[in-house]
Amino acid sequence: MIVVGVDGSDAGMEAACWAAREAGLRGVPLRIANAIPAWACSTAQQGAYTKVAAWMRDGAAAVLGAATERVLAQAPRVPVDTAILAGDPRPALVEAAVDADLLVVGNHGLGGFRGLMLGSVAYGVAGHAPCDVVVVREVPSAPRPEIVVGIDGSPACAKVLDFAFAEAALRGTTLRVVHAYSSLNAGGGLAPLPDDFDDEKAEVRMVREALAGRRERYPDVKIVEEVVRGHPVDVLGQASANADLLVIGSQGAGEFRGLVFGSVCQAMLQHATCPMVVVRVPAPPG
Repeated sequence: MIVVGVDGSDAGMEAACWAAREAGLRGVPLRIANAIPAWACSTAQQGAYTKVAAWMRDGAAAVLGAATERVLAQAPRVPVDTAILAGDPRPALVEAAVDADLLVVGNHGLGGFRGLMLGSVAYGVAGHAPCDVVVVREVPSAPRPEIVVGIDGSPACAKVLDFAFAEAALRGTTLRVVHAYSSLNAGGGLAPLPDDFDDEKAEVRMVREALAGRRERYPDVKIVEEVVRGHPVDVLGQASANADLLVIGSQGAGEFRGLVFGSVCQAMLQHATCPMVVVRVPAPPG
């Protein structure tokens, strides 16, 4: 099942349509959810609150109805149901996604209780959801020819690559594996490496080791390897400009090379120019 949060904004509707297309590709049902304050979900309100609560429930139902109509027009064979969630949308969506394969949100919304704002809801669910999260920042006006996945050499890469390869196979598209690195001979107080040490060759070898076995498991997926010296935010930002989807992990190896939620992941939530998947990777112990 895929869960998508909507709030009546254009971004929320884009997220719902993206989620519907993905549900169609995967052959799974779609649940469209809207969150309103917990007190508004109660039918036991008294006085003026009764009318306000009813208005909020009616508004949520209208938002869900409009989203359902839109997604069924695009993906009529996808089973769709709806849910009005009680409370702050961040924990409400996280809880709603307990049994989901994917949680999808827009990058911004209307604000307040009902808004899917990038600085609040998207960040909140990407960091805490029990499943992988898709933030629909921009949907390309025309299909782009590839999926981009960022890797950093950490153990988290395995799960990130598994998602990216499966998605590329599902879509029948090229997979661009991007790795950004800093020069190990750049100094910084460390003892210099031998003059014949080749940074790029070492990084290329790391990427190929990370891909080992996956070429055989996904023989129909065309793979493009891109190893670039630079900051991962800059490198991935440029790569996402030609991608249909960007895939990164929620945890990584470290400050410069790591895809760590809170640094590179948060920056890409702001700067990616295509929908972005944050693959849930448990934080390392300690």
